[in-house]
Amino acid sequence: MHLFIRICFLLLPLHTLTVGAAVKTERKNVLFIMADDLRTSLGCYGDAVVKSPNIDQLASKSQVFLNAFAQQAVCGPSRTSMLTSRRPDTTRLYDFNSYWRVHSGNYTTLPQYFKSNGYFTMSVGKVFHPGIVSNHTDDYPYSWSIPAYHPPSFRFEKKKMCKGEDGKLHVNLLCAVNVTEQPGGTLPDLESADEAVRLLKSRAGSQQPFFLGVGFHKPHIPFRIPQEYLSLYPLDKMTLAPDPDVPKQLPPVAYNPWVDVRMREDVQKLNLSFPYGPIPKEFQLRIRQHYYAAVSYMDAQVGRLLSALDELQLTNSTVVVFSSDHGWSLGEHGEWAKYSNFDVATRVPLMFFVPGVTSNRNGLKMSTFPFIDVLRQPERSFNNDRVTRNMAELVDIFPTLSHLAGLKTPGRCPDVSFQTELCTEGQNRAHSFRQREGRRDEELVSFSQYPRPADAPQLNSDLPNLEDIKIMGYSLRNWDYRYTLWLGFNPKTFQVNVSDVHGGELYMLEDDPGQDNNVYNSIFSDSNHSVVMRKMASLPPTVSLQMRMKLQLCYLTAGMKTSGGKA
Repeated sequence: MHLFIRICFLLLPLHTLTVGAAVKTERKNVLFIMADDLRTSLGCYGDAVVKSPNIDQLASKSQVFLNAFAQQAVCGPSRTSMLTSRRPDTTRLYDFNSYWRVHSGNYTTLPQYFKSNGYFTMSVGKVFHPGIVSNHTDDYPYSWSIPAYHPPSFRFEKKKMCKGEDGKLHVNLLCAVNVTEQPGGTLPDLESADEAVRLLKSRAGSQQPFFLGVGFHKPHIPFRIPQEYLSLYPLDKMTLAPDPDVPKQLPPVAYNPWVDVRMREDVQKLNLSFPYGPIPKEFQLRIRQHYYAAVSYMDAQVGRLLSALDELQLTNSTVVVFSSDHGWSLGEHGEWAKYSNFDVATRVPLMFFVPGVTSNRNGLKMSTFPFIDVLRQPERSFNNDRVTRNMAELVDIFPTLSHLAGLKTPGRCPDVSFQTELCTEGQNRAHSFRQREGRRDEELVSFSQYPRPADAPQLNSDLPNLEDIKIMGYSLRNWDYRYTLWLGFNPKTFQVNVSDVHGGELYMLEDDPGQDNNVYNSIFSDSNHSVVMRKMASLPPTVSLQMRMKLQLCYLTAGMKTSGGKA
């Protein structure tokens, strides 16, 4: 932290990493796997409850980023940001009602960049968010060589498919099913895995490199999953979140009232008070049980893809990326779902398998990724030998993957990049793949944000339309702190008013890793406020909001250090 403070006081710009030629320039295939609403509840991230052997096996042969964060904790904006490598304030997409190419700028996407460099690009399942967000085509033909595939059975996902205690079908949150009784005898992620394997087989003999994006729908709600996966998580073995209560110091604007969860019929029967609940403990345990079961079900589909790479002898020529669009709260802070700036909503798994770099090339025709059937095989454990603890962001995927696949890395975006078709607001992280992480890099921070329509929770707080956004919560995460400011926002001009502060959050992670004790008001209760505001007012107007927040955090934490670290 001392280095971080010194750098900030010197007003040095954010560090831009330079990357050497760490990876051979041969064109590698890409298998890009996305989960939906997956937090870091994986064995390879230290979760002792979950059973995720196939992803853990991938992680054991990958570079794993332990502190990677999404830019906005909701599907459409996050995926658009990640796939264009632009932050939400550049895509200007905070809801689900616009297509970035006409709304903000004609930005080149990650698969489009690979396609323009001679790759055959394919999409299966939920890679882009469907609908107007991707022009009702998943951005075809810009991004994909062939139309995107969506599993036919997904059309039943929001219908009455869940058998209740009354024996009737409902639109429930908890929806473990007998797959043979479902339409077509299948489920969306089963169909997506089938199609992805078929496409891999179709490309196995081609000399043209491919980019295959596969987006699994789980563990997104409803938890419509094969019922046998519940057996992995006996209800009497499940536990509640360690911090199930709403923090007393939490600004009301920061709270996410999880309306999409409340809309499900089985949750409506609970007759919960709005907005603060709480959900009865027994039902909380069942939600957590179903979420973990959904993770194991999704893990099995990932295992099917990876074992297909082996069978087709594609493993040695394919970079594999695995990540998620954002996390999901499981009762922490009295919240459920995403829609916030806490770690549980913004932190995501992120790993890169690079043959010959993160793992030795397998020349003995032995299986690199044998399928592990979690329902039938004994528990497996794996070691993560390659981990990065420094902060990373989803906008880093575009430049990093381009480099790893042997393409030229897109240049950094200018401060205003609406007219720039190809550039990145992320960083190329490939430099770390051939060497152990040596130290904490205090300059590496992550930024997330979330919009709100009002200071107090209301029915559209989770998903406000653009015209209803009045406040934007900007959140900075580094090694020691999560610092969030809720600032006035004009949806017509997309301008933020840095002097219009609707609330603040500051969590000291060494003593408060769960982010339950907000010390922002106690820090600002004295002369610190006027001093910091005066310093901020003296900055040139061209200084970015991210840099302003970084400097504010420096001033605040420096004051804490001089007062002995007491809030």
